[in-house]
Amino acid sequence: MKTLFLKMFATGLLSLAALMSIHAQAQTANSGAITPFSIHVPDQDIADLKQRLAMTRLPDQIPGVGWDYGTNTEYLRELLDYWATDFDWRAQEQALNEFDQFVTEVDGVQLHFIHQRSPHPNATPLLITHGWPGSFVEFKKIIGPLTDPELYGGRAEDAFHVVVPSLPGFGFSGKPTERGYNPERMAHTLAALMEKLGYEQYGAQGGDWGAIINRILASRYPERLIGLHSNFVLANPPTDPLVRDGVPPQELASREARQAYMANETAYQQIQGTKPQTLGVGLNDSPAGLAAWIVEKFYGWSDIDTSAPNGLEEKFSKDEMLTDISLYWFTQTITSSARIYYENRNVVMAEPVGFIEVPTGGAIFPSEIYFTPRLWAESQYNIVRWTRMPSGGHFAAMEEPELLLQDIREFFRPLR
Repeated sequence: MKTLFLKMFATGLLSLAALMSIHAQAQTANSGAITPFSIHVPDQDIADLKQRLAMTRLPDQIPGVGWDYGTNTEYLRELLDYWATDFDWRAQEQALNEFDQFVTEVDGVQLHFIHQRSPHPNATPLLITHGWPGSFVEFKKIIGPLTDPELYGGRAEDAFHVVVPSLPGFGFSGKPTERGYNPERMAHTLAALMEKLGYEQYGAQGGDWGAIINRILASRYPERLIGLHSNFVLANPPTDPLVRDGVPPQELASREARQAYMANETAYQQIQGTKPQTLGVGLNDSPAGLAAWIVEKFYGWSDIDTSAPNGLEEKFSKDEMLTDISLYWFTQTITSSARIYYENRNVVMAEPVGFIEVPTGGAIFPSEIYFTPRLWAESQYNIVRWTRMPSGGHFAAMEEPELLLQDIREFFRPLR
C-alpha cells in the first residue's frame, strides 16, 4: 500500500495534503487497533517471586482453629511451598496462550481479551465477564466446549463465538489512571469492545462483578443483547408486599442462611471499598499476603466439605488457584482491581438500572455468597429460566463447569 501511495503521489494523482491526511487517519486507526497478544512473564519476575516466597514470614496461629480466624496458616504454608518449588507458571502460560488473545484501546484504557471464534460461522457471539478475585482464567474449562461443542460431545447448533475481556484494572488490561471506572463505565467499555469486534447482537454471561456489569449493559443497551445469563442474580426486596412476602419458605430459608453466613464475610468489601490503596501496599509487595487474601475466598465461597482434610482441593487444584493468584501477582493488579469496590461506592451512576427487559436466566448455585428469591428477581428481570443447581458456589466456571455450561446452552437455544 505504501508503494501505491508513492506512485500516486509521483504521478500527481495524490496531493501532499491528501497523503498527510491518509497518514493521520492511519495513525488514528492504529491507536485503536486490535493487536494479537501472547502472555510472556519475564524470567526475572519469576525469579523475584521465588525469592520473595523463600523469605516468607508467616504469623502464628492458635492450634486447632482451622480457618475460623481467616486463612489457615498450615494450609497456606503448604500452598506457598508448592508455589515456590512445584508450580510451573510457564506451563500455565503455554496453556493460556492456546486461546486467541488480543489487546485494544477502549475509553482510554488498554483492554486485554480472549476472542475465541467458533469453527461454525453461524455461532452466537457471547460475552463472558469475570469478577473479583477472579479473572479470564476462570473460564478455561468452558471456552472450548462453548466454541466447538461437537468436539466435546455437544451439538453444533450450540456453538458460540466467545469474548472474555479482562476488566479495566484486572489482569493484562490497563490500569485506569483517573477516578470513575465504576461498573457502569465498565459496561459502556464492554459495549464498545463488542461493537469494535463487529457484533451487533450477542449474549452476555457473568458472575460477581461480571453479573453486575452485564446487568447494567442490559439496561443501557437492551437492543444489543439477545439474552442475559447470570450465576449471580441480585435484586432488592420489592416494594410490593405481595411479592416481597410471597417467597416460598425454602427460598426464604436459603436467603437467610446466606445472609447469616456473609455477616462475617464482608470485611474485605469494606476495606476495598474505602482503603484499597492501603491494602494494596501489603498485597502488591508480599506474595504470601496476596495468596492468603485470595485463597480465603476460594475456601469461603465454594461448595466444599470443610470437614474433609483436603476439601478445598477436591474442587480446585493448587495449579488452578495459583494460576489466578499468579496473574494478579505478575500484573500487579491487586490494587487496581480492588478499586472497583471504591468506585462502585463513591461514583453515582448516571441513571438507575430499571427493569431488565432482556430475557434473563439465573443459574443458582447453593453456596453462592448471596441468594435472591425468584419472585424478587422476577420483579426486576425478565426471568425466562431459573435453575437451582445441586452443587457449586461462587467460582462456578471453575468449580462446576459442566453444570454452568449446560445451563448456558439450554438458556440460549430458544433465543438464537
